[in-house]
Amino acid sequence: MTPIYFNIGDGKSIKIIPNIQAKANGHPVITYTYNIYMASEHEDDELEKRQEAELLLDKKLDPNYLGFITFEDPGKMFIYTPDGKDKLTATEVEEIIEHISHFRDHPGMWNLGDQR
Repeated sequence: MTPIYFNIGDGKSIKIIPNIQAKANGHPVITYTYNIYMASEHEDDELEKRQEAELLLDKKLDPNYLGFITFEDPGKMFIYTPDGKDKLTATEVEEIIEHISHFRDHPGMWNLGDQR
């Protein structure tokens, strides 16, 4: 899974890891659930592997985990589930939804690698 990175309003660095990334008949399948983390300045392959390994756990152990957003009806209904040490404000959630929606509308962008 290729995470995406971006900053939101107050300069907070965010990392998004989609729950699944699959291909059907050679075409990307866009997931509906996105895990949200505070991006760390010192990210490495080990941290990324550990975060990906936790994706299916009911409770995430990573201290940078902020919860997840589910796109119930893309463009219309979204659900933010805070599930970490900290939680996002409504304004931050809206901004993250806008960023994710942009990537969903342009699926080829997922393969750009590290976008920090």
